[in-house]
Amino acid sequence: MGTVERAGDDHTSEVESGEEEEIVGGGELAQHLMKSGITRNEMLAAITNRIHVEAMASLPPNVRRRIRALRTLQKEFVDIEAKFYSEVHALECKYEKLYKPLFEKRALVVNGGYEPTDEECLNPWRDENEEEELARAVQSAAITDGSEEKKPEEKPAEPPMDPNVKGIPDFWYTIFKNVSMLCEMMQEHDEPILKCLEDIKVQMHEDPIGFTLEFHFAPNDYFTNTVLTKEYSMKCKPDEENPLEFEGPEIYSCKGCEINWKKGKNVTVKTIKKKQKHKSRGSVRTVTKSVQADSFFNFFSPPTMPDDPNSTLASDIQANTKI
Repeated sequence: MGTVERAGDDHTSEVESGEEEEIVGGGELAQHLMKSGITRNEMLAAITNRIHVEAMASLPPNVRRRIRALRTLQKEFVDIEAKFYSEVHALECKYEKLYKPLFEKRALVVNGGYEPTDEECLNPWRDENEEEELARAVQSAAITDGSEEKKPEEKPAEPPMDPNVKGIPDFWYTIFKNVSMLCEMMQEHDEPILKCLEDIKVQMHEDPIGFTLEFHFAPNDYFTNTVLTKEYSMKCKPDEENPLEFEGPEIYSCKGCEINWKKGKNVTVKTIKKKQKHKSRGSVRTVTKSVQADSFFNFFSPPTMPDDPNSTLASDIQANTKI
C-alpha cells in the first residue's frame, strides 16, 4: 500500500522558502511550527475541535460563535479530504492492474519459470560500475574470512556456475532477513518454511475498500496450504459522531486464515512440562500442555479486535508496508 502525504496530513511537509509564512502568516513562528512538525490540519483541529472546555468558556459568546463557524468549515474540509482519499484508493486499484504483469514476470524469474534474455538483463544505469563493486565486495569478503589479500591487479574468481540452480534461490527469505521488522517477526524455526515462499501478492479491493495479502508457498513439509492470506478492511469516511477527528483511511479489522499444519510441524505452538503438587496427598505429577510459541506465522491468526483496533494493528500494519 502506498502512503500519500498532503499538507493537511499529520506529516511534516517540505515547502520552499517563503511558503511557510503563507501557511500560518507568522514569519518566525511559522518556521518554528513547521520545524516542530505541526501542520495546518493540526492547528485547525486544535482551534475548532480540541480547545479545552474551560478555554472555550472563558471566551466571549460572539467569539465562541465564530469558532463554531470554523468547525463547520473544517467539517466541509474533512468531507472533501475523505473524497480525496477515496479517489487515491481507486487510483491504487487502477495501477495495481498495470503492475500485475510485471509482478507475475518477477515471480517467474524468481522461481525459475522464465530465463531472462540478454537484453532484459542489461541495466545501462548500473552496469558500468557494477563489476568493480562486485570485485571489491568479493575481495572484502576474502579478507574478512582471513584469506590473503589479493593484489589489485588480480581479478577475484567468480563463484562456480551451477547449471542446476533455478531462478533466484531464497529470494523472499533473503528479503525477510534484510527488512528489520520482518526479521524481528521471524524465528529460527520459521526459516525453513520461509525458504519455501515463492511469492507475495497484494490484491486491492475497491468496494468495500481494503486489500488482501497473499503468501504463495511451494509444497513443503510443514503445511498443506499453497496460499496463506490476510485480509484487511478499511474505511474512508469521517465518524458521524466525531467527524473532525478524521485523519485519512483507517484499517478497522483484519482476518487471517487457518493453516493446515502437518502432524508435529506446527511452529506456532510448543509443548511445556510443569510439575504440579496435589493439594491433599502431596504427590507431584508432571503435566504437559501446549502454549503459543513466537513465530512469524502467528501473523495469520490475528487477535480479537479491541475497542481501539489501531492499538492492536499498529505493528501489524507497519510490517505490511515493508513487504
